[in-house]
Amino acid sequence: MKNEHITHLIPEYLEGFLTNDQKADVKQHLNDCPNCAKELEEYETMLHAFDSEMTEAPNKTLWEGFHKLLDEEKRMSSESFQSKTIHKKTPINWTLKALKIAAGIALLVGSYFFGSYQTAIETNKEIAMLKEKNLGIRQTAMLSLMENKSASKRIQGVNYVEEFSKPDDDILKALTERMLNDENANVRLTAVNALAGFANSKTAREALIKTLKSEKDPNIQITLIHTLVKLQEKKAVYPMKQLLDQKDTEPFVKEQIKSLLPSII
Repeated sequence: MKNEHITHLIPEYLEGFLTNDQKADVKQHLNDCPNCAKELEEYETMLHAFDSEMTEAPNKTLWEGFHKLLDEEKRMSSESFQSKTIHKKTPINWTLKALKIAAGIALLVGSYFFGSYQTAIETNKEIAMLKEKNLGIRQTAMLSLMENKSASKRIQGVNYVEEFSKPDDDILKALTERMLNDENANVRLTAVNALAGFANSKTAREALIKTLKSEKDPNIQITLIHTLVKLQEKKAVYPMKQLLDQKDTEPFVKEQIKSLLPSII
C-alpha cells in the first residue's frame, strides 16, 4: 500500500468499516503520503460542511444535474476498474467523487441563496433611495403649489402636506407663511387645519398662537380657538383674553372664548 494511493478507502476508514489491520495500514499510509492525507482532509471538510449547513431544497434542475454527473462518474469508474489488472479486491472509488460532486452542488445551492439574499438587500436599498427621491419630488411640488397665483392651487399645495407624516422645517415654515400672510381666507383656514395635524411640533403650536394674535377673519379665529383649546395650549390664554378686550372682535367669537377659556386656565 506504500506505493499506492488509498483514496478509495478513505470513506470506509472514516466510517469505521475497515478491519483493524486495514485501518493500521491506511493510517500509516496517510502519514507517509501527502496526497492521500490531503484527500482525507478534504473529505472531512465536506462531511463537516454537510453536518453544519442548513438544509435547503435544491430545485429539480439541480437534482437532475447531480444524478447525471453521479451516474457518469460511476460509469467511468467502472470502466476504469474493468480495464486494469486488479491485485487485490477493493471498493470502487466513486463514493468519494460522488461526495465531491455533492459538495459542489451544495456550494451552488448556497451561492444561489446567498446571491438571492444579497439581491434582496440591494433591492431594499434601491427602494429606500427611490422613496427618498420621490419624497423630495413631492415636497418640491407641494412648496411650488403653495406659491402659485391661483388660490385653489395654493389650497391644493397645503392639503398635499397629508403626504408627509413628519414634515421638515421647510414645510412647516411654508404652512406658517400661508396661514399668516395669504391674501385668501380659505387658504389661511386650510393652513390652520393642516398645522393642527402636527400638534406635537413646537413650531406648529407657536405658529397657531402667533396667528391667533393677528388673524381678523372670525371663522379662522373660531377655528384657531377650538384647535388650541383642544390641544390644551395654555400659552393661548393671553391672546384669547386680548380678543375679548378688543372692540372689533365679533360677539360670537367672544362667546366662544368665554365658554372655552375656563377649560384651559
